[in-house]
Amino acid sequence: MVNFIWLFFIAVSFVAAILNGRMEALTEAAFEGAKSGVTVSFGLISVMVFWLGLMRIGEDAGLLRKIAVLLQPAVRFLFPDVPKGHPALGYIMSNMSANILGLGNAATPMGIKAMQELQKLNPHKETASAAMCTLLALNTSSITLVPTTLIAIRMTYGSVNPAEIVGTTLAATLVATAAAILADRWYRHRYNRRPPKDIGRDGTMAQGPPGSDAGGFGQGKGEAVV
Repeated sequence: MVNFIWLFFIAVSFVAAILNGRMEALTEAAFEGAKSGVTVSFGLISVMVFWLGLMRIGEDAGLLRKIAVLLQPAVRFLFPDVPKGHPALGYIMSNMSANILGLGNAATPMGIKAMQELQKLNPHKETASAAMCTLLALNTSSITLVPTTLIAIRMTYGSVNPAEIVGTTLAATLVATAAAILADRWYRHRYNRRPPKDIGRDGTMAQGPPGSDAGGFGQGKGEAVV
């Protein structure tokens, strides 16, 4: 779908440039955009290399392990359906630690590994489990102490004080994370309170993916199939 959206934008821009006789401006904008992309990328690379190096030092010094220990009670609260000691918990804590330090690119591999481990616990492989939804919400809205990517972009474009956004970014991510946790708790509560709907002829509940008609959830009346 994203590819079709971008193709639509490109086609519309070409048609508009032709109709308005501004093909030269379109060409200049395309090359200028490519140039800016390369410039911003170099700025991001320098900052990411710096922070990844610090993260490696912190890892060797045991800082990440200490952060993971501090996060463990919160992770157990947020992921109650993941068994204690499961490998997914380790990847989740690593992902959250990297996100808190503003290392989104470093957090991505850990998030993918965590999702793969959570999928092994998922009884309905075609539907995301509650734990997978929780991880996605936290990864998207994570509290960020140092927004390295934004700082790098501001440095690239000559900001006088590129790090002045740290306070506002921290406040914004705190609000976003709180909203994500509240929404996750509400949906989990709503999911757990739904009454069963389908009862088989043998007296057992019909199984199906969460949210589907055959998943044991009522349609408002909780009829039984006989």
